[in-house]
Amino acid sequence: MNGTLFLVGMQELGRWQAKWTKEEKQDLMHIAICRLLSPYGFYEFDYVDQDGWPHYQVREELPALKAGEQSVLMKEAIVNYFLEKNLID
Repeated sequence: MNGTLFLVGMQELGRWQAKWTKEEKQDLMHIAICRLLSPYGFYEFDYVDQDGWPHYQVREELPALKAGEQSVLMKEAIVNYFLEKNLID
């Protein structure tokens, strides 16, 4: 899951590089989570900063989910993202 989030984050940032700092990796995964959960109404794209990083604002707090429920939600969001981007059929 973390690897997929990392790749989605890079896709959304539009920047591919071999080395990322630990903080950048965390930021990329945060971008991915925000982007993936945007269609569900939890986040909304806000702006791109001067360094090209997208920022999101919270629209609705995430409900308390059990670990299994959280995993199912994220997997569904990833599949929907891939479908939206025409990366899978």
